[in-house]
Amino acid sequence: MTTQAQLHCLCLLTLYLTTGYGQEGKFSGPLKPMEFSIFEGQEPSQPIFQFKANPPAVTFKLTGETDGIFQIQPDGLLYHNKSLDRETRAVHRLQVSALDAQGNTVEGPVPVTIEVKDINDNRPVFLQQHYEGSVRQNSRPGSSIGTLTAHDMDEQDTINSVLEYRIVDQTPKVPQDGLFLVQEYSGILQLVVQLLRKWDTPQYNLTIEVSDKDFKTLCFVQINVIDINDQIPIFEKSDYGNLTFPEDTAVGSVILTIQATDADEPHTGSSKILYRITQGDSEGCLEIETDPQTNTGYIKLKKPLDFETVAIHNIVVQAENPEPLVPGVQYNASSSATFRLTVTDVNEAPQFFQQVSEAKVSEAVAKGTKVGNMTAKDPEGLDVSYSLRGDKRGWLRIDPATGEIFSVALLDREAESLYRVQVVATEVGGSYLSSTAQFHLTLMDVNDNPPRLVKEYTGLFFCYPKAPGSLIFEATDDDELTFRGRHFTFSLGSESLQKDWEVSKINGTHARLSTKHTGFEERVYNIPIRIGDGGRPPLERTVSLPGIILAVMFFRMKRDKGQHNAESAQASETKPLRN
Repeated sequence: MTTQAQLHCLCLLTLYLTTGYGQEGKFSGPLKPMEFSIFEGQEPSQPIFQFKANPPAVTFKLTGETDGIFQIQPDGLLYHNKSLDRETRAVHRLQVSALDAQGNTVEGPVPVTIEVKDINDNRPVFLQQHYEGSVRQNSRPGSSIGTLTAHDMDEQDTINSVLEYRIVDQTPKVPQDGLFLVQEYSGILQLVVQLLRKWDTPQYNLTIEVSDKDFKTLCFVQINVIDINDQIPIFEKSDYGNLTFPEDTAVGSVILTIQATDADEPHTGSSKILYRITQGDSEGCLEIETDPQTNTGYIKLKKPLDFETVAIHNIVVQAENPEPLVPGVQYNASSSATFRLTVTDVNEAPQFFQQVSEAKVSEAVAKGTKVGNMTAKDPEGLDVSYSLRGDKRGWLRIDPATGEIFSVALLDREAESLYRVQVVATEVGGSYLSSTAQFHLTLMDVNDNPPRLVKEYTGLFFCYPKAPGSLIFEATDDDELTFRGRHFTFSLGSESLQKDWEVSKINGTHARLSTKHTGFEERVYNIPIRIGDGGRPPLERTVSLPGIILAVMFFRMKRDKGQHNAESAQASETKPLRN
């Protein structure tokens, strides 16, 4: 209690000395909504207001956004025990209540709002300590390099947060100091004079200051000078003379080396050189590869030369940069060069119009039917003679004068469905050079193979008199299988067999042979089966199922020492089924 009383007296004395008012004056009064403004940074234990209690209230209670800073004495003295910080909380919203002796609220709570007034207690700070920008050489004065941004945590739109920028230092000062300017309030960094050349000074370093009315902060800016494409490529010579090459020069051969230079910054888009042929190569026979380190151009053959098409090429080559030229600079005659390419004639082999020719015919075509045609042309205009190579089955012949291909034998798709031969074209006269091409003949199927059993059947026999027996067999043929599959018909090969045997179809390829009774003699029966394919034309075949043994099953009873023993006997192994 002594401490509280002392603090109370001190607060009242402070109120009186600083304002001229006591408890009854401006800084005391009844419990009601109040608003106060206090500057941040003031010393702690500063009184704010003295609230008066009306009976039966004997004490006060403080709630709300106190943040451990604001307190109220039992007699109603509101004060703060720590310095305020506007940047932490700009407005504190409190509630004050009057309590009776039992702690019950008898008045309030009433709102008490405390606004924290700003002082300049924060240093301006750049968003980053180091910046990097670039400017093209010979840029115009006023060209923007970038914007520097700083921030001050003090209250915005007040004198405490007004920031000013200025350049403190420029390194190097070549060709002079003051090449750059920073806008005082916006922080925009600009070029002042048009004197920058990358060859002289590729980089500048600036020290820039930002300040408010009390504090200053520095940052550092690196400015790179970028070369501009204001120089054109220049050929070391404008005419590379006459070149002569035979038309059979290998594709990929280098026929000429060219060189141009560029005075812009090396190894940039401004100095890199790309060569292109602008005249004289309508056939697209040439291409140019460039060495990226030296800008040397190598003119190579992209396609074969052809004396018969173009014998003389007057070539114009243009040297350009991938980077656009600056306005006002244009390519001129110094950026182009010429040469003459003369192609000499070489005796060449005949050339086929197509390297692979394909044809389709039925395998049932008659001998002498034309099945295809292949032609070639001699570049020198000589006559051409044709022959076949690889006709291993002797199915074809070719007319030596026209290249027409005919069948000379019966074709068989089942022997070879795709028949491949080579056609040889040989020039008549000259050096008798020749060339080859492929002829592919696809044979289309016809129904020319009768049905047959798919395999040999072994281990099959009938036994009786137990019950009638049966066996299942499968058929196939060698013709091309259609999407519908195979659909065979099955029947006995002789009507005389129908009283003892029967054949029943299971599906398109399988059937069942069965006995109709058990009254058979024990012997081998040969049963002919007629199988038809229903094709166009329809074909059928009669197959025989030999080796069917009808074995007698019997029991022999004998008595031995009062016991009955039953022994069974069965016929031996059967013979296989065959076509």
